[in-house]
Amino acid sequence: MASGSQIVALFDQGADPDEAVLDRVFFALSDPVRRAILERLDGEALLVSELAAPFNISLQAMSRHIQVLVRAGLVQQQRTGRISRCSLLAGPIFAVAVWINRYSKYWQEQFEMLAAMLEEGSEPRRRKRHAARRRTKTGRKV
Repeated sequence: MASGSQIVALFDQGADPDEAVLDRVFFALSDPVRRAILERLDGEALLVSELAAPFNISLQAMSRHIQVLVRAGLVQQQRTGRISRCSLLAGPIFAVAVWINRYSKYWQEQFEMLAAMLEEGSEPRRRKRHAARRRTKTGRKV
């Protein structure tokens, strides 16, 4: 699991996170239940039973999902006796975002091309609308 300072170093140096970290995080995020768990943990720590409540799965299945998230470094589990409270650790998500961001140049080019096409496509319509306003009901221009 990468620490906060390691993640900041990755961002500053433009380096790639460890491939094993990427694999664990992408695997953890590949399941909709685990993504929903992370959403529920946003901003608060919850008991395993609280996390399991909205899902139609057993506490054992929920525990397995949580363990995948713990191994990926996305969730921290604090145990007090038999009670387990989970909280979100967003650092690995940031590391993955840094890795994904290097591909942003490709979709940015697509957005720029789309904007240019929309700009070109809107010019004739503006002229047609403007010309249509100038005509009277009989079809003559004003």
